[in-house]
Amino acid sequence: MDMKYKDKTLPVEERVNDLLERMTPEEKIGQMMQISFTSVSAEEAEKWVTERCAGSFLHALGEDAARLQEIALNTRLGIPLLFGIDAVRGHALYNGATIFPVQLAMACTWNPELVEKAGRVTAKEVAADGLHWTFSPILCLGRDLRWGRINETFGEDPYLAGVLASSIIQGYQGDSLSDHDSILACAKHYIAYGEATGGRDAYDAQISMRKVREVFLLPFRKAAETGCATFMASYQSIDGTPVTANKKVLRKLLKEELGFDGFVVTDWNNVGSLIFNQHVAGDMETAAKMAIEAGNDMIMSTNEFYEAAVDLVRKGAVPEELIDEAVRRILRIKFRLGLFDGRAYPLPSQAKSVIGCKEHLDTALEITRESIVLLENRNNTLPLSGSVKKIAVIGPNADDIQSHFGDWTFLSHPQPKPHEAPKLPVHTILGGVRELAEKRGIKVVYHKGCDVMDMDDEDISGAVECASGSDVIIAVVGDCLAQNGEFKDRADLSLSGNQQKLLESLKECGKPLIVVLVNGKPLAIPWVAENADAVLEAFNPGLFGGKAVAEIIFGELNPNGKLPISFPYHSGQLPVYYNQLPGWHGGRYMDMPCKPLYSFGYGLSYSQYEYSNLRLSRTRCSANDTVTVSVDVTNRGPYDGKETVQLYVNDVISSVVTPVRQLKGFVKTEIRSGETKTVEFALPVSELYIIDENENQVVEPGDFEILVGPDSRPESLLKAVLTVV
Repeated sequence: MDMKYKDKTLPVEERVNDLLERMTPEEKIGQMMQISFTSVSAEEAEKWVTERCAGSFLHALGEDAARLQEIALNTRLGIPLLFGIDAVRGHALYNGATIFPVQLAMACTWNPELVEKAGRVTAKEVAADGLHWTFSPILCLGRDLRWGRINETFGEDPYLAGVLASSIIQGYQGDSLSDHDSILACAKHYIAYGEATGGRDAYDAQISMRKVREVFLLPFRKAAETGCATFMASYQSIDGTPVTANKKVLRKLLKEELGFDGFVVTDWNNVGSLIFNQHVAGDMETAAKMAIEAGNDMIMSTNEFYEAAVDLVRKGAVPEELIDEAVRRILRIKFRLGLFDGRAYPLPSQAKSVIGCKEHLDTALEITRESIVLLENRNNTLPLSGSVKKIAVIGPNADDIQSHFGDWTFLSHPQPKPHEAPKLPVHTILGGVRELAEKRGIKVVYHKGCDVMDMDDEDISGAVECASGSDVIIAVVGDCLAQNGEFKDRADLSLSGNQQKLLESLKECGKPLIVVLVNGKPLAIPWVAENADAVLEAFNPGLFGGKAVAEIIFGELNPNGKLPISFPYHSGQLPVYYNQLPGWHGGRYMDMPCKPLYSFGYGLSYSQYEYSNLRLSRTRCSANDTVTVSVDVTNRGPYDGKETVQLYVNDVISSVVTPVRQLKGFVKTEIRSGETKTVEFALPVSELYIIDENENQVVEPGDFEILVGPDSRPESLLKAVLTVV
């Protein structure tokens, strides 16, 4: 039989058509199934391949993946399996792979080139392990800090998230999907998942479709424009309609309007959630019908979907054309990925030389160095002077590997191994400080002091005694894995356990107090901001957090990270994201400041940057023009450094209420001590759009404030006015 679909010289669509014509309805529906390898036995996994033609597995690694693939290639049609993995910050579920900082920390770099490099490293290591697909990037916005998955986001701003999304997708997918070291990216969780009421994971997002377009669509639009191969449908409902059953957002907005030609995969058991959690379907056939009609193509970990969908097609309740559409999208990606043409199997020799190699670890160190944010530095406490002879490192997160790793590593997923020893060296804060201190002849002492959560696990008097003879105290506090991730939404963002008591006791020692935060999300730490002599934010920094922090503390590295997310004074102050809407009577809670504790875009340096001479290439323009925005930035400090120059816009008068300012551009640039550099932005006037009451994207005539500076605070920004006619 002439099997055109096996002929790699033919166009992809011709091969897809040929294969579809040969498939039974049961085989087609099998291709829509993604089976969790950790949720079935080895025998059951094989049956899913041989008897039902399953299209994909997730969390199957190494030899398990190779065995299943061999079985698939020897079935009637030999359709290869697609293997997916949550490689959201490196191939981190594999012990021995490169582990990057969490996505929130990556965003602190404001460096698209570095983020793309992280994606490239991840792709090479995942592909070397015989896998094809990462469920990344996470393009939800971190606007309610109580949400458990803040650490997985690129922060609170849609523009920054969109730029970094495009970069990491390019890194994952490379020049061509068919390249041996490219993998599929997955834009998730589509859409407005993090906006669920009260920061409640997978709950209802009580927003309009206009708000979806205005705030949450941009990163996903950028992903689609970049060619992201897959999108993941989110758990939550939007104004009562689950995304899994939402034709408006999946079929009409994503596939028709944005022209997305990849495939949509549900999140874990989304179809089952329609029955058991959201109660919009009474049985699996009803739920399956809703999911198919809405535009889901692959069904993750709802194994009951298979029989239900087969029955629906047999009795004509679901047209086979809808099944064909979904399977066509899946097969199209498999062909583009080269799975039919030799890429189905891993290269065992390649894995040993690629995974965790020096080049990849160097990239992780590079991005970690730029991810650390200096929040406070009173009286130039940092970098430490040469007079320091003894350092006390105190705190529960100073030498805790899990806190440095955070979520989505082999220690936590998919089958947690919290006590497994990492195969690669981990540079904790204690280890990093010790290493550089010893080179300088400085003594380092250490005491845990207390636990992050357990109130009974504390020895604060012992920590104080340890610190009392030192010249400086480095206190490492924050949160832990139990306070971050799915099912771990958090009402109280203050320091937990006895950490606050520990810090106050250390302050009484009268020594310079440097606080290092190792945490998965912004915390409410007004006491720290007011009382610490220096504060460094590391988030969950991965393998090299301690090395990068120590380099900053000892002055080997000039910090240049900027916050991609705002910090609150208090949990009850939320939300505190910078792009608020105007109109609030009084503009503040009566018992809280009107501003965040630390604002979006904020981050100090050992240099001082002076902004001047903001100018526009033209002050009157039309919606089709592009305006050049220029500003001079002078490094007035004694250190060479990198500064992230940020461009914001305020629509002065508009037909709908618009945010007080919105990020529209940024440039990270090196500026030597004493140097003045002119930084330019090309600002398309079309980017000054609003979403009007009819959900149309329009640029209205009128005045726009063009704001440029080092962060989003009004007092930090120079202003010019652009008039659109």
